[in-house]
Amino acid sequence: MKKVVVVTDSSATVPEKLVETLDIRIVPIVLTLDGHSFRDGVEITPGDVYRWLRESRQPPTTSAPSVGDFLRVYTSAAQEASSIVSIHLSPKLSGTYNAAMTASRLVENVPIRVVNCHNVAIGQGFVTIEAARAAHGGADLDTVVARANDVADRMNLLATIGTLEYLHQGGRIGGAAALLGAMLQISPVLHVTDGHVEVFARPRTKAKAIRVMLTEMAKRVDGDRLHAAVLHADAPEEAEALRQQVAERFDCTELFVAELTPVMGAHTGPGVLGLVFYAD
Repeated sequence: MKKVVVVTDSSATVPEKLVETLDIRIVPIVLTLDGHSFRDGVEITPGDVYRWLRESRQPPTTSAPSVGDFLRVYTSAAQEASSIVSIHLSPKLSGTYNAAMTASRLVENVPIRVVNCHNVAIGQGFVTIEAARAAHGGADLDTVVARANDVADRMNLLATIGTLEYLHQGGRIGGAAALLGAMLQISPVLHVTDGHVEVFARPRTKAKAIRVMLTEMAKRVDGDRLHAAVLHADAPEEAEALRQQVAERFDCTELFVAELTPVMGAHTGPGVLGLVFYAD
C-alpha cells in the first residue's frame, strides 16, 4: 500500500504524462455552456471553449466539483493509500477548496490534508507535481504536505492578458479591476498574490509585456536553477517562442508549455501568455 496519494482538480493543468507517472488523481471542475454541463478536460477541449467565446454572447459558467465528486475520488484513493493530500487553488478564487475540505471530513478511514496552494493553473500544478514526487519517493503525510507548502511559498506567476472582460464577468479580477477602462491602450502584466489577481505592470504592447515578465523572472531567480512553464490560452505559437527564450536565458531543471484547461480558459479568454516558475 502506498503511503500518500496526491489529489488535485483539473484547473491545475498538470501535464498528462506526469499525471500518469506520478499517479495524481484529478477531480474535474464543471463547465456549463448553453445549459449543457461538461467535465473540464474530460468532455470538452480548450478549443471548444474559445470557439464558444468568439461566437456567443452568453458567457460560460463554471462550478466547483461537488462534495460527492471529491468523496468518490477520496474513497477510491483510500483503498490504495494510508493518507491523502489534496491540493487546490485559493478559496478566494473558487469553491473547490471548501468542497474538498467538507469531503475530507466525511472520510474516516484515512487522514486527508487539504492544501491551499495560493496560486492558479500550472502554479497549482507545480505544487501538486512536487508533492506527488515526494509521495512517489515514499515520503510520509507530513513530509508531502511540507513539500507542497514550501513550493507554494516560492511560486511565481506572471501573465499578460488580451482582455479583462472574462475575469470581470467571473468576479475574479481582484485589483486588476482598475485597468478596465484602459485596456485598449495597454497590455497589462498580472500576477497572483495571496490568491488574488493583481496588477504587476502596465506596458503598452504585448512585446513589452513579455520583456517585463522575462526581466522580472531574472530578478526573482537570481541565477538559480528553476522549474518553469509557459502558460497560454489559445496562443501555441507565441508560447513556443517564449519557451525558447526561457530555455536560452535560464538554467531550467524542467521547462514545458501548459495550455489552460477549458475552465481556466473560460475565465481568462483567449490570448493569455505567461510565465510560472520557482527556484530550486
